[in-house]
Amino acid sequence: MKNFKDIIIIGAGLSGIGSACHLERKNPEKSYIIFEAREELGGTWSLFKYPGIRSDSDMYTFGFSFKTWDNPKSFADAPNILKYLNEAADEYNVRKKIKYQTKVINANFDTSKKLWSITTVNKNKHEETHHCRFLFSCTGYYNYNEGYTPDFKGVKDFDGKIIHPQHWPEDLNYKNKKVVVIGSGATAVTIVPEMAGETSEITMLQRSPTYVGAFPNNDKYAKFFKKYFPKKTAHKLIRFKNVFVQILFFQACKIWPNYMKKLLVKAAQRQLGNFPAKPHFEPNYNPWDQRFCVAPDGDLFKAIRTGKANVVTDKIDSLCKQGVKLASGKILEADIIISATGLKLLAFGGSKISIDNVQYNPSDAVTYKGLMLSGLPNCIFFAGYTNASWTLKSDLTSEYASRLFKLMDRKNYKTFIPEVSNKKMMISPLLNLNSGYVHRSSHLFPKQGSLFPWKLYQNYFLDYKMLRINKIKDRNLIFN
Repeated sequence: MKNFKDIIIIGAGLSGIGSACHLERKNPEKSYIIFEAREELGGTWSLFKYPGIRSDSDMYTFGFSFKTWDNPKSFADAPNILKYLNEAADEYNVRKKIKYQTKVINANFDTSKKLWSITTVNKNKHEETHHCRFLFSCTGYYNYNEGYTPDFKGVKDFDGKIIHPQHWPEDLNYKNKKVVVIGSGATAVTIVPEMAGETSEITMLQRSPTYVGAFPNNDKYAKFFKKYFPKKTAHKLIRFKNVFVQILFFQACKIWPNYMKKLLVKAAQRQLGNFPAKPHFEPNYNPWDQRFCVAPDGDLFKAIRTGKANVVTDKIDSLCKQGVKLASGKILEADIIISATGLKLLAFGGSKISIDNVQYNPSDAVTYKGLMLSGLPNCIFFAGYTNASWTLKSDLTSEYASRLFKLMDRKNYKTFIPEVSNKKMMISPLLNLNSGYVHRSSHLFPKQGSLFPWKLYQNYFLDYKMLRINKIKDRNLIFN
C-alpha cells in the first residue's frame, strides 16, 4: 500500500521523539513516520524564545528514562533541553523519519479495513493521504499558533509594546526599559529574574499569587550518585529519588493543606528578606490546586530581595498611555508590557477525527488508563502529569504501547478499542487543576471516570504498576 506505515506519530516534541526512540528500542520491527507541523523538532523547547525559558521540572524526571542527564544543573534552559532531544533523535536514528512542515488535518479510521487514513497538508498547501494501523497523538495540549491574552480595556491607548511570551520578538531591546509582566505562573516566574539585571524597572503584576518554591539547581544527592555509581545506575537512582520526593510533597499538600500552606509562605518569607511574603506569595487556594512554580536557586526571590524586581498584587482596571492603571488607582509605568497570561489549550493539535467518516468528538470520551479514549480504535495519546514531570507519564505510555504491540502480534489481533463497561460510573473533568487556562478549555478535552481504569491517579508508582506490570487484557479493552 502506498504511503503506509505501521504507526504514524503526530508531533516531534518531547513525547513524539520519546515514543519514536522507544519504538526503535523495543519494537524495531514496526515502521513509523513522524509528522511535525513546524520546521524543526523540539515542540515547546524550540518554539518559545522568551528570556530564561527553562523547565520547571528537574531533568532527571523530565528527561527520558533511557537517556541520562549529564548536565550538573537539574533545571535546564531551553537550548540544553533542545540539545538533549536532538542527541536522543540521533542516537536512535529517529531524525530521518521526521517529515517537517507537515500538518495532520484529518484522521479517519476505517473499521472494515482496520486502518487509519491520515490527511496531511504541507507548507505549499499540498494535501497527501497516508495510512497506518496505529496512531500516536503526541501534540501536547496547547495551541502553537497563539497564546491567551485577556481583552484589556484601553489597549490602543498604550504607547509602548505589548508582547505575549509565545511570540517573543528576536530583536526586542529591553535594556534600561520599564517592564510590567502580567501574570504569576511559570512563565512570569522565569522571565522576571532573567530580565531584572538589564531593565531599569521590572514588576510582576498578579491578580492573585502563586505558590513559588526555591530549589537548588545543583542537586547534592545527584552529585553523590554520579560520583559513586555507573552513569545509568546513577540516573535511575536520582530519577527514583526525585519521583518519590515529588509524590511525597504532593500528597502532603493534599493531606495537610493548611500546614503546607504555612510552611511554603514561611519559606518564601525567608527567601524574600524584608519584602513581605503576604499577600504577594500567599495564594487564596491550597497548594497544588494549581500548578506549583519553581525558582531554581531562589532566583525570583533574590531579584525581589535585592530590589532589581518588584511584585504588585492588584487587579487591572485598564491600560493607559503610561502603562497599566490598577483597580486601586495606581499607575504602573511601562515601556513594555508582557502578557504572561497563559496558553490556549487545543486537543489533538486541532486535527479532525472520525470513524467510518463519522465525526468523533474527544470531549465526549473517557480516558482509558490515561492513554486511550473510549470508542476510539488503535489510537494512543501521550499526556503527562499535572503534578510532576510530563515525561514520566509519556515514558510509561511508550512502555505500555510496546507491550500492547507484542501481545497483538502474538495473538494476531488487528485492533483494540476501549469500551466503558460500567455505564453508571461518575464522570469528571480530565485535568484536576482550577487554573484559568484549564477552566477556559476543559470542555474541549476528554473526561475521566471515578473507577479504574478510567480514573487518572496522577501518581507515577500507581501508573507504573498499571502500565508496566499489570496484564494488558481486561474487560474494558476489546481486541479483534
